Amino acid sequence: MKKAPAAFLLALCLLWSGCGGGGTTPDRPETAETAESAETNEMSITEGEEDMEIGETVPDLTNMTTVDRAAYLEGKLWEEYSRAEQQDEGRIAEDATRSITMSGVTMKYGMKVVGDPDENGLYPLYIALHGGGSDPTGEINEDQWRQMATYYLGGVKSGVYVNPRAVRDTWDCHSNPESFPIYDRLIENMILFHAVDPERVYLLGFSAGGDGVYQITPRMTDRFAAANMSAGHPNGIQLDNLYNMPIQLQVGAEDAAYNRNKVTAQYDILLEKLHDKYGGGFVHRTNIHIDRGHNFADYDDREHEIVADVRTFFRTGKYEAVKDVTGAVAFLDQFVRDPLPDTVVWNLDVRASMRKAESFYWLSAPKTVTKGIITARADREANAIEITTDGNVSGDFSIFLSARMFDFDRPLTITIDGERYEVTPEIREDVMEETLRERGDPSYIFEDRVSVSELKGN
Repeated sequence: MKKAPAAFLLALCLLWSGCGGGGTTPDRPETAETAESAETNEMSITEGEEDMEIGETVPDLTNMTTVDRAAYLEGKLWEEYSRAEQQDEGRIAEDATRSITMSGVTMKYGMKVVGDPDENGLYPLYIALHGGGSDPTGEINEDQWRQMATYYLGGVKSGVYVNPRAVRDTWDCHSNPESFPIYDRLIENMILFHAVDPERVYLLGFSAGGDGVYQITPRMTDRFAAANMSAGHPNGIQLDNLYNMPIQLQVGAEDAAYNRNKVTAQYDILLEKLHDKYGGGFVHRTNIHIDRGHNFADYDDREHEIVADVRTFFRTGKYEAVKDVTGAVAFLDQFVRDPLPDTVVWNLDVRASMRKAESFYWLSAPKTVTKGIITARADREANAIEITTDGNVSGDFSIFLSARMFDFDRPLTITIDGERYEVTPEIREDVMEETLRERGDPSYIFEDRVSVSELKGN
């Protein structure tokens, strides 16, 4: 999958201020020549330049192309934002204590850094959810949490490995409503303090953790590059939102509790049907482990016996065996998030009510909009967007416009359910600041936005 420029922005940030890893630029020894140069720079500061760094060169934005101006402003905003957020006492305390408290609940987490960063100085992030679930004493979840500290760790060659502790000891322990804004905050902190690449954030989970993967990914799809669900149950979740996020499903062929084995096979077929319905997307793989119940090896790089034909297994319970590598991390490492995909499918019935973010890739809708499905397709060459809804969308929604997707120097055509509109995009710094603060993600800085109500003149 295509890599977007977030890593480039973060690499620039590292060069400017050390923000990606929380470092600073090393001091250089002062000589008579550098002292004289610094004095000259200080003497030449004029009104309005007091906030500039000594020696900083401010380009003439009026002579830049629109694309270059947008890229410069994106980089500048991210550098300023990340520098400020790294000095936020709340974030610093969260990172130091490995715990985040929001809305009256606390999520603890363990963290390990493995290997060296990539050529841009960045790491992938693996968020691993423990098993357990409904647990009156909390002891089972505590034990499972400790085990998850190392469970998938052996498959990580380079990366930041984080194992959160569920905020409650309920059956849906990883998908309590308060959990979702904490996951956002956790990912943002990892980007700010631990040089995490926002294009390589992965979610894994086993048993109750697998339940969590099913529930979290459709509600936060645009945060993840890929996910692995093992030994969990979907509990009827709809997966339309996974158009752009690959997922691996794993289960034991003998795991009949709650019908997990058959339901996992059913969801494999469901993903195939979604691929056909929307004409693409929904990359997935399903491993049904032969002669295994609720426990099986999904954490190593060895070959394991799995069901050859998932559909036959679902229909008849019979199967032929095939050997293949089923390691969760090996699957995830194949994928990089595309934050600005050409096609976005958004099922508004599947939202996290307590998240601050109201956006989904390059679409946005108020939290009060909780019904309907939007399918948006971008044609970059034609400078056009075509949006269709299922007729059930329960309110207004907006389209974010990026100079990385469209040509701002010519009109953009937007067609919504057959009605055609034309807009002229602009670079609006207020929109750029707003979208950066919403998700704390350099790839989701947008230059302009337009709402359906504005297009229709309402």
